[in-house]
Amino acid sequence: MTTVRKGQAPAKLGRNEFHLRFRKAFQDPGYETLDRELAAIEDVAWDAYQDGRKAPHTVKAGPGFADPGYDLSVEWKEARDRLLGAERHQKDPDSRNRILLINASARNDGTCPGEISKSWRMTQMAKDVLMEQGFEADVLDLSLLNSDYDRHIHPCKGCVSTAMPLCHWPCSCYPNHAERQVNDWMNEIYERWVLAHGVIIITPVYWYQTPAVLKLMIDRLVCADGGNPDPTSTHGKDAEAAKQIERDGWDYPKHLAGRAFGLLVHGDVAGIEGTRRSLSDWLEWMGLINSGSFGQLDRYIGYYESYADSHETFDKDTAVQEETRNVARAVATAVREVRAGRVAVVSQPLKDPRPK
Repeated sequence: MTTVRKGQAPAKLGRNEFHLRFRKAFQDPGYETLDRELAAIEDVAWDAYQDGRKAPHTVKAGPGFADPGYDLSVEWKEARDRLLGAERHQKDPDSRNRILLINASARNDGTCPGEISKSWRMTQMAKDVLMEQGFEADVLDLSLLNSDYDRHIHPCKGCVSTAMPLCHWPCSCYPNHAERQVNDWMNEIYERWVLAHGVIIITPVYWYQTPAVLKLMIDRLVCADGGNPDPTSTHGKDAEAAKQIERDGWDYPKHLAGRAFGLLVHGDVAGIEGTRRSLSDWLEWMGLINSGSFGQLDRYIGYYESYADSHETFDKDTAVQEETRNVARAVATAVREVRAGRVAVVSQPLKDPRPK
């Protein structure tokens, strides 16, 4: 028997502090004539915050859930239904080969840097190769977190470390309307991962690590590796109920297993090998399939050279451009082999003695 430990969470905001935080979103002088209207909206927001109305719109879970009468978030249930539809499409042998291309650079020319990234250019090169081979190439540009209005990937709250069944698939932590944790991108991103037969991540190195935009997505994909598809079994976020389910035995379903993957990691000083290895380890842990030696690449572009001239340096490095295309070719080949049944997904028929 374990104990749910308590005592870390801060007290709720007082009314004045809530007012100050709420109004920070309305600093533009254009809002000054709407003070009365904002005050009325603030009162509603305060009431929702006090009551903890995380999911103001709910629907009965219905058949197929452990507790059919449980009130599920409408937004969560809609996201779950889309994932089920995406999974059916992905497994349809007649569906077109599809690869998710993830541009993980935080830079684009629609925000402060004022210039596109080399990762974006590599993504387009890979996309061209895939399209030439008749694939669907779905480009997920994570730099939009920095340039799109009110677009977010909110951070993982670490439910899995309380108990794996408390981590729901898809994530049920967001949106949390009571705390204005809204406009979360992940439900769309989950669907795009599920639809894909292969995934290619193209990323620069920021301080020996992946950019924050990529790490946010990685952390929120924890629910794809062992996550609970039935929040009614834990009555939402009942920690003790989730602990008991895990104690009774949990099968840690790998919701994205069997997809092929490729990696392209580039930098200018240090960190490319460690970043590539950590990403590869993560993807293989989730049950994705390595596309072979040509499917992973780490390269320096302009080693210890000027940032200002990095695009020109990339223009001259035709070898790394061709290596980028080879990553796409390798993943395309792996997808064909997996879908044809010529690659055995060895993790499936074997039982892991240490599941987690």
